[in-house]
Amino acid sequence: MAVADAEVAKLWHDPMELLTRAIQPVLWLLLFGEVMGRIQGLNTNGLPYLDFLAPGILAQSVLFIAIFYGISAIWERDMGVLQRYLVSPTPRSALVLGKALTSAVRALSQAIVVYLVSLAIGITLTFEPLHLLGTVLMIVLGAGVFATFSLVIACIVRTRERFMGMSQVLTMPVFFASNAIYPLDLMPAWLLVVARINPLTYEVDALRALMLRDGVATIGVGTDFLVLLGIFAALVAIAALLYPRMGR
Repeated sequence: MAVADAEVAKLWHDPMELLTRAIQPVLWLLLFGEVMGRIQGLNTNGLPYLDFLAPGILAQSVLFIAIFYGISAIWERDMGVLQRYLVSPTPRSALVLGKALTSAVRALSQAIVVYLVSLAIGITLTFEPLHLLGTVLMIVLGAGVFATFSLVIACIVRTRERFMGMSQVLTMPVFFASNAIYPLDLMPAWLLVVARINPLTYEVDALRALMLRDGVATIGVGTDFLVLLGIFAALVAIAALLYPRMGR
C-alpha cells in the first residue's frame, strides 16, 4: 500500500496524464465503433456493435496503461529510488503488487471515461452492484496481469529504449489477437489458438457479461477470473524473482 500510495501521489500531481489517456478510448468508440457498426453480418450475440465494442475498448485502455508500466522501474533504478526499496525488509512480492495496484488505479480512471462515453452514445450498460463490483475486480486483475508482465519485460531488457521497443511490438498483437473488436468465431484456426492463450481475451469476455445489460460471456465469467488470477500469480512470482536484479 505504501508503494501504491507513493505512485498515486505522482498521478495526483500530474492529472494531465489521465486526461490525455482518455482521448484514445473516446476516439475508438466514436470513430471506429460508429463505422464498424454499419457493417452487416458480424455475429455479436445479438448485441449492437457499439455495445459489443465498449468492453473491448475498456480492456484495451487497461492494456495500454499497464503494458508500459515497467518503464517506471527502469526510471526508478536510474534515479536511485529502486535501491532504496530493495534495501528495505519489504518482501519483493509486495513491491511488485504495489506496482500492480497503482496501474489498477489508473485503469479505473479510464473505466470512468469509457462508462461516461458509453452512456452518452446510448450503450446499454448495467449498474447492478454485483456487476459493478465484478467489473472493478476484473479491471484491477487485468491491470495487474499486464503491469506485472511489463515489469518482467523491464527486468529482462533493463534499458528504456529496449523496453519501449519490446512493448510496442507486443501491444498491438495482444490487442488484435483477442475478442476486443470482433468475435472469436470470425478468427481462423491458428489465430483462435493465439486468442485462447491471450489474457486480454478472458478480460474482455468477463467485461462483456459484467458491463452490459444483455451481455453474455462466451467462455464463462468464473473461468475468466480463474485464468487471469492464475496468470497474475505466476507473473508476480516471476517478477518478484527478477525485480532485485534491476538494482544491480
